Amino acid sequence: MNLQTHQWLVNTPRSARGWLGSGVLLLLALGVLHWSAEGAQLSWADLASGLPQIGDFLGRSLPPDLSILPSLWRPALETLQIALWGTLLGILLAVPLGFLAARNLHRNPWLHQGTRQMLNVIRSINELILALVFVSAVGLGPFPGVLALALHGVGMLGKFFAESIEEIDQGPIEALRATGANALQVIAFGVLPQVVTAWIAVVLYRFEVNLRSATVLGMVGAGGLGFELVSSLKLFKYQETATCILVITLMVVLADLLSSRLRYAIQGTARH
Repeated sequence: MNLQTHQWLVNTPRSARGWLGSGVLLLLALGVLHWSAEGAQLSWADLASGLPQIGDFLGRSLPPDLSILPSLWRPALETLQIALWGTLLGILLAVPLGFLAARNLHRNPWLHQGTRQMLNVIRSINELILALVFVSAVGLGPFPGVLALALHGVGMLGKFFAESIEEIDQGPIEALRATGANALQVIAFGVLPQVVTAWIAVVLYRFEVNLRSATVLGMVGAGGLGFELVSSLKLFKYQETATCILVITLMVVLADLLSSRLRYAIQGTARH
């Protein structure tokens, strides 16, 4: 009989003072959770009393009205196009900002810190707010949705690109610099080969996120399936709403399956 020993992966307190400090931290954490629960107005009683209303909505939504499926092909393709171009434009803008935000590529702290803070500001603005701003600027339709996803994606992708650059092996970088390579050569031959696999994986994941977000942006007039979803809700056509939700779910599932296969293939190629 084999006996396995287990141990904590973190250091446990070794004295009464250490245990006391840990207990105080635990009480503080519980206090913060209680305080945040009150602020968020968590009420399981309200949820329980509202379950019949949820059941009533589901009852009115079932069965889905599949007769409208032919009319949803165009909005579905529009949603896919919004996600595709939102991702592509976000990549094009995030790549140079990612290089500027990586502290190991240049010695000017103001440059990478300023770029980092700009990415933080961009990332802090929700896609819905950005879509509303762009709708007021360019009008209704899919284009403001593309712009909203692209701008928000710049903040998200730029941060990841910069962090992945900072984690690379500095040996090839220093060797290229020692041979007199310029900045572009250092990036092309020392940085990109080390980060391209991780970048492709996160870009595929970002496309999945944008596909889900594109359906929501339609609710504020940015086109796609979200617009059809809101229209059916406003007209109390809940069975049509259920059909829209089914189409959105199917698109997200298919995108997840495709991107998962691509990520696995890319990571397998990188290992070999």
